Formats: sequence, C-alpha cells, structure tokens
Amino acid sequence: MSTVVVKVGSSSLTDDAGAIQRAAIEAISAEVASLRAHGHAVLVVSSGAIASGVAALGLRYRPSDMPTLQALAAAGQSRLVHEWNEALAGHGYVGAQVLLVPHDFVNRRQYLHARQTLTRLLELGCVPVINENDAIAADEIRFGDNDRMAALVAHLVGADVLVLLTDTPGLYTADPRSDPAARLVEEVRADDPILQVDAGGSGTNRGSGGMASKLLAARIASWSGVQAVIAQAGRPGVLVDALAGAPGVGTVFRAHDRHLPARKLWIAFAAGTDGRVVVDEGARTALVERGTSLLPAGVRAVDGAFVEGDIVDVAGPDGQVFARGMAAVDADTLRSVAGRRTAELPADLPHEAVHRDDLVLLVGMG
Repeated sequence: MSTVVVKVGSSSLTDDAGAIQRAAIEAISAEVASLRAHGHAVLVVSSGAIASGVAALGLRYRPSDMPTLQALAAAGQSRLVHEWNEALAGHGYVGAQVLLVPHDFVNRRQYLHARQTLTRLLELGCVPVINENDAIAADEIRFGDNDRMAALVAHLVGADVLVLLTDTPGLYTADPRSDPAARLVEEVRADDPILQVDAGGSGTNRGSGGMASKLLAARIASWSGVQAVIAQAGRPGVLVDALAGAPGVGTVFRAHDRHLPARKLWIAFAAGTDGRVVVDEGARTALVERGTSLLPAGVRAVDGAFVEGDIVDVAGPDGQVFARGMAAVDADTLRSVAGRRTAELPADLPHEAVHRDDLVLLVGMG
C-alpha cells in the first residue's frame, strides 16, 4: 500500500467569482475513491477557503489586508470542508478536517503530534482534508502557499507520492498560453537545474500559488525522498496514473537520495527570511566543509531586525547566500558581539549565532 498526498488549488475548485464548484470536488473525490479502492492511503490538501469566503460574503474582489483575509478564511473553510465531506461520503469515506500551522513542523513535539493524528486518521479509514489555519496564522510566519505545505505534509507522513493538481497538464518549456512551441516536460531529475527556475507567479487571482510554488514544492518533496507529480486536475484517472507513473500523466519529479528532517526543510524553504548574516571566509569554510555551528567570531555584518527564532540568510564575504538558518539570538545582540571569540562572550549568551541543527546549506540544492 502506498501513501499519496494530493494537493488541489483554488483555481481547480472555484469559479471566477470564487464560488466552490461542487462538480470539481466530486470529480476529485471520485479519483481519491479510486486510489482507496486500490488499497492506498490518501490525504488531501485543499485550498479554497479564502476564495469561497469571498463568494459567501458576496465580495466582488479578493481583499489584500490580513485581517479581512483571515475573516474570509474562517467564513469559507467550513463551507469548503462541508463540500469535501459530502463528496467523499458519496463514495463511502469519511472526511476529516485538519488545520496546520508552520509551528507544527518546527516544534518537535507538535510535529510528532500532527503525525500521530494523521496516521491514526488513516488507520481509521478517514480521508484527511488539510489546509493551513489561515484564520489565525500570523502574517510573519506562514507556509506561504498550500503547495509548500503539501510537500511538508508528504514528508510528515512518509508519503510515496505527492500529486499537485492544477489547471494545466504539468510543467512546460515555456508558457503554452503565449508560445505555441511550448512542450510538456514529462520528467525532472532530482538534480535538474530546472528546479531552481522561477516559473512565474500565480496563474489566477483566486490563489497564492502558481507554477513557481509547485516547482518549490517539488523541490521540497525531492529533498524529502518523495516523488512529486504536477498534473491536470480534470484528467480522468489522474491520481491512479500519477501513482503508477503512467506516461504523459504530467511532470514527474524524481526523489533525491538525500533526505532533510522536517525542521531543516522548513528552515530551507521558509516563505521568507527576516535578515541576513554576513560571515568571513573562515566561517563559510567551517560551515560548508565541517558542518559546524555559526559562531559570533565569524560574523562580519548583520542586516535586518530579526529576533531569536527568525529565519535568516547566511552570506559569504562576496555577498552570495550559501546557507539559511534559525537565529539563536536577536539582530542587535549579534551585532554587539560580532567578531568576538567564544571566551569573550557574556556568560548568559548562547555560544552560537546559528546552531548547526538549525542551519541548512543551500549550495548544490536541486
């Protein structure tokens, strides 16, 4: 039996006004039921809460301010899950709402608790329907989009395949809407440079994703040892074919042979960073070649106003970012001790600017 995480975007579930398309959810639920009939476990990551909240409240556009977006998510989430519950029940399955926040992947206790809950739901025969807890998620610490979260969920449950459903058949060599010569990319190796490419922003105004976020999700999945597939939501048999690796099902991203733990995945692929730490050549060599922690002695400059626990980029003396980590001290404190040896630090101050357990090298990441 395989475990499959299926992510469905807002544009595949809602119409131009943001209203939920029941037929779309029913069609994907039928695909989920087909996988289940073959003995596979399935988790659904479903976007659409904010979009359906816009429609429910009769708004003519999607607002941009955070308080309104969170209110819309609260109004839309219950309607979204109701549709999933109804559609899954039509095939004899019970949907189970699970709302996650980034803390569930950063904090080890929360991570284990989330995994335990999802595992038990699968054991009970449920189909977890997962979304970010948009109604309370703080703007400064978010997944950024559900593609990213789906990849982290795939890691969380040890999935075999992550399927990112969208309204296009997969990744193209160019935008097929403007270039008739564009062709579908059917396979991407784990070390393929294409995973580094910015493939454009959100395709519609109803979601936060787009091909760029799906490429990032595929990259996260690859570094989790999970194969990813970008495929068209409306393709008949899409989930069974994606799991089987059927030719032409979409774009298949092969899993990498290196696996990052969840905490480092979150750090490496966080939605944004809060500052930058510039280090000298000696510190860069120590981090890259020996896997050490970053000590204040190697710090040459500190940019930003980050606090302890924020994600920061780490750059060499040439300004090139080569690592990312979780700050062990705030920016002002780090500025005050930059360049000082460990023996010269105050007794109550952490000896590391970024601990090696909270630092990820970005060089060579495919």
